[in-house]
Amino acid sequence: MVFSNNDEGLINKKLPKELLLRIFSFLDIVTLCRCAQISKAWNILALDGSNWQRIDLFNFQTDVEGRVVENISKRCGGFLRKLSLRGCIGVGDSSLKTFAQNCRNIEHLNLNGCTKITDSTCYSLSRFCSKLKHLDLTSCVSITNSSLKGISEGCRNLEYLNLSWCDQITKDGIEALVRGCRGLKALLLRGCTQLEDEALKHIQNYCHELVSLNLQSCSRVTDEGVVQICRGCHRLQALCLSGCSHLTDASLTALALNCPRLQILEAARCSHLTDAGFTLLARNCHDLEKMDLEECVLITDSTLIQLSVHCPKLQALSLSHCELITDDGILHLSNSTCGHERLRVLELDNCLLITDVALEHLENCRGLERLELYDCQQVTRAGIKRMRVSGGHASPGAFEANGEHAKNQRPLPTFYPQPVFCRLAG
Repeated sequence: MVFSNNDEGLINKKLPKELLLRIFSFLDIVTLCRCAQISKAWNILALDGSNWQRIDLFNFQTDVEGRVVENISKRCGGFLRKLSLRGCIGVGDSSLKTFAQNCRNIEHLNLNGCTKITDSTCYSLSRFCSKLKHLDLTSCVSITNSSLKGISEGCRNLEYLNLSWCDQITKDGIEALVRGCRGLKALLLRGCTQLEDEALKHIQNYCHELVSLNLQSCSRVTDEGVVQICRGCHRLQALCLSGCSHLTDASLTALALNCPRLQILEAARCSHLTDAGFTLLARNCHDLEKMDLEECVLITDSTLIQLSVHCPKLQALSLSHCELITDDGILHLSNSTCGHERLRVLELDNCLLITDVALEHLENCRGLERLELYDCQQVTRAGIKRMRVSGGHASPGAFEANGEHAKNQRPLPTFYPQPVFCRLAG
């Protein structure tokens, strides 16, 4: 027999241990655990630390307690490079201290939603895990500035740090962090509501390699802070400013003049931004791929015209609640290079001036995968039906109109690779 629950099975005799380990390395956690129950030989192979270099326990989050993490760390030891404990609310400081002591080669650690952990965990990581490059502390609400001081002293190779919703963090913590971790490429600070412009000044001074920065809902940030970031972080490719409601075109001007590599800009609910700012941005940042301009209520078709002319790589655009956008702006977008070749997602919820004419224009966007039209009162079911029949933009069941599935649906023509999900609410 090739396979047997006896250690004398043919596969164990014919294949060297190194090759068997290589085969086992492709198995997921559940399969490895099952294999470990076959025989003593397979138990040894399945539980060999080399097979446990990357572990994601998210699917078992409700069952994972501290002792599980401790046992894993003892089994894996220095082999473990990547561990995700996302959502494992039963894991606390004590077990993570044991983990840090045993797994000193860890490079990628996700503690998103591990709400029991405190600064003590970060002290342990600082002391034992100097190779750490990626750390996610999202919603670890007990984390304070002391954690950042510890990380900066012991984890100087850090490239990615997510502190979203760690609302005890202040400018002092950010200063301590960036002084020690100058190689940071991604820093996510969503919901760190105590942060002000001075924190961004510290980032400007030390994080010249920064590529991605998320400041969503950091409502105290003003143009002054954004200008400082732009002047010090010229490699910036992704920036989220959504919910920073004090920002004006001065921020867009700074981005346009200092960050030509920008690919993603999220500026939802920044209601003071205007066409003038986006015109300058479009003319200088030609690599833009994704823009979230929801509730930028002052922009008009002029912004769409500039994006159409200067941003040929645009793939996703949200204009929800931009109530001055009209069919003419959609015409320019759909006739542009990005409209013909790149545009995949377009959100037009609550754009009250959009009519069925816009749907006719969008038939030119042959790569469009999702179109959102909630509360576009002048878009009709008939317009959607014509769009589907003439352009094949939606598969059966893809449309919802006035809370009901559209009737009399026809088959999807084959020349469109993806359906568009049009949503309306009447």
